[in-house]
Amino acid sequence: MSDAASTLPEHPPVEDWVHDFDHTDPRWTENPFPIWDELRAVSPVVHTDRFLGCYLPTTYEAVREIAHDTEHFSSRRVIVRDVRPEQTGVAPPITSDPPEHKPAKQLLLPPFTPDAMKKLEPRVRAICNELIDEFIADGKCDAAARYTKHVPVRAIAHMLGIPEKDSDLFIKWIHEILELGIKDDDALMRAVHEMSGYFAGHIEYRKTHKTDDLISTLMNAKDKNGQPLSDGHVLGSLRLLLIAGIDTTWSAIGASLWHLAKTPADRERLVAEPELMPTAVEELLRAYSPVTMAREVMKETTVSGCPVKPGNMVLLSFPRRQPRSCRVPGRRQGRDRPQGEPPCRVRPRDSPLRRFQPGAHGNDGRA
Repeated sequence: MSDAASTLPEHPPVEDWVHDFDHTDPRWTENPFPIWDELRAVSPVVHTDRFLGCYLPTTYEAVREIAHDTEHFSSRRVIVRDVRPEQTGVAPPITSDPPEHKPAKQLLLPPFTPDAMKKLEPRVRAICNELIDEFIADGKCDAAARYTKHVPVRAIAHMLGIPEKDSDLFIKWIHEILELGIKDDDALMRAVHEMSGYFAGHIEYRKTHKTDDLISTLMNAKDKNGQPLSDGHVLGSLRLLLIAGIDTTWSAIGASLWHLAKTPADRERLVAEPELMPTAVEELLRAYSPVTMAREVMKETTVSGCPVKPGNMVLLSFPRRQPRSCRVPGRRQGRDRPQGEPPCRVRPRDSPLRRFQPGAHGNDGRA
């Protein structure tokens, strides 16, 4: 149990979203979209003194500008918290800046190509069926607790070559890092150390035992100078794969099932027209994008005409659901969006659909 000194005080309720936003406020967590609409109507960039100072871009254009600007914004910190301790660990490529970022990302691309995913598909389908078999006789279930969490956990474990039976341990670490760790530094560091120790053991084993999995792929990889990756680099990438590969995926699956559970018309339509499933997947990813990232301001600049100063963080949520006049290729406007969703609220007409983030850290399937 964390002691009181490491547990940060509770935040007071937000009374002025424009000048004092807080993404950990329960009202934001429950339904952020009206809040985003309010902020966007006031300014393309807003600021709060919470979290030691943090900006929030409220428009697609502002988000895109920051995501592409690696001169003024750094990825060395990717979570907005109440504290900013010295960085002692990395998780390449997500915490990497140019020029280190590109080679670190390229090392992780081959295992996530469409062809590689096709080879993984039978095991993922089997995992899904095994989970469904556990509750199908009941006629109902808590999908978040009994299904969505476990699909990506077991799939990533399979790819890494680590025991799927350790799934509950992985879920515990993610809860401690991404939920408790926002306000409890001891919980965060304990989970990071436990995870690092766990993977260090698997790395040591593979130094004397050949395996065909993602851990061995990273251990056999070479950096831009042709040298093997350090154990620290491999450990950081493995932490990233486990956390990002699981959290964003279970969030996306869970949000999609939640939408279908509360919107019977959409669920019934997919049953009647299963050929719409690819469109539904794209639309649900758009409507409930699972990615929220952060940047640290390194140099003073302006974003969409707004001054941005170093010493602050930037909270990036993808995508921004702003009303735009646009057309989505292959989609019948108005009819193929989720019930209750405003039509086409994601992007300028000349930009690609954004389920994840733009810029150098554009997603390859994990985060």
